[in-house]
Amino acid sequence: MSQNNVLKGVLLVALGATTYGMLATFVKMAYSEGYSTAEVTTSQFVLGIIGILIINTFQKVKNKEKVVKATSKNIFHLMLAGTSLGMTSLFYYLAVKFIPVSIGIVLLMQTVWMGVLLEMILEKKLPSKQKVIAVFIVLIGTVLATNIINNDIVLDWRGIVWGVLAAASFTTTMFTANRVATGISSAQRSLYMLLGGAVIVFTFGFFTQVTPFNLAIFLKWGIVLSLFGTIIPPLLMNLGFPLTGIGLGSIVSALELPVSVMMAYILLNEQVILSQWVGIILIILAIIIMNVNFKQKK
Repeated sequence: MSQNNVLKGVLLVALGATTYGMLATFVKMAYSEGYSTAEVTTSQFVLGIIGILIINTFQKVKNKEKVVKATSKNIFHLMLAGTSLGMTSLFYYLAVKFIPVSIGIVLLMQTVWMGVLLEMILEKKLPSKQKVIAVFIVLIGTVLATNIINNDIVLDWRGIVWGVLAAASFTTTMFTANRVATGISSAQRSLYMLLGGAVIVFTFGFFTQVTPFNLAIFLKWGIVLSLFGTIIPPLLMNLGFPLTGIGLGSIVSALELPVSVMMAYILLNEQVILSQWVGIILIILAIIIMNVNFKQKK
C-alpha cells in the first residue's frame, strides 16, 4: 500500500472521528433548548436513514449491476446488530443529560477494556500482556479524566450508569459491525443497522415522550445530528480503515476523545482541569499501546 493511500486513510478516519466527537455537544445544546431525548434521537435516526437511502440509491445508479445486494439473512443480522447502535445513542445521550460531555465521552471510551474482556470471553483465551497494560492505563486515565478523586465533585449516578451502558452497547456494535455481512457495501450495511437502531429509538420515544412531539427538532438540530452522528462518521471511517489498517485507524480514531472535550470546553464552557487532560492523554496512550506491534519483524 502506497504512502499516499495511508495518508488519505488517516485523513478520512481523523475527519470521521472529529465529526463524531462534536456530536454530544450538539445534543447538550439541543437539551438546553428544551428538546427531549426521544426528539433528539428520533430526528437523528429518521434523517440519517433518509440520507443513507439517498447514498445507496446514488451508488446503485452509478455502479448498476456491480452492487452486491443484501440477502434477507444479511438484512436480519444487520438489523439485529443495529439494535446495539440504537441503544448506544440512547444511553450516551441520556448520560450527557446528567453529567458533563467531557465525562460522558470518557465513560464511552471504556470500550477499550470492555472490548478486551469481550474478546477474551468469545475467543476463550487470555489477553496479551500488551492489552492488560493498556487496560490498566485506561482505568488510571479514567479516574483522572472523570476527576472522581476530587471530593468537591459530585457526579450524578444516573449519568455514570447510562455512560457505562453506552460503552457496553458500543463495544457490542463494534464487534458485530466488523463481523456481520461484510460482503456488501458499507452504505447498505449502514442503512440496515440504522433501521435496526431505529426500532429501539422509536420504541423508546413511544413509551417516554409524554408531551406532543416537537417537529421543529428536525430542522433545528435533526440535520446536524444526523450528519455528525449517523452519516458522515461511518462513511468516512469505512473508507479510511481499509487504507490505514485496524491498528493505525484505531489510534487515529482516538481523536474523538480530545475533540469532544474541546468542543464541550469551547461551546458549553465545561471546566476541564489539568489532571483531566492527563487522564485523557493516558487513555489515548492506552489505545496506541493496544494497537501498535512492538515486536520486531524478522
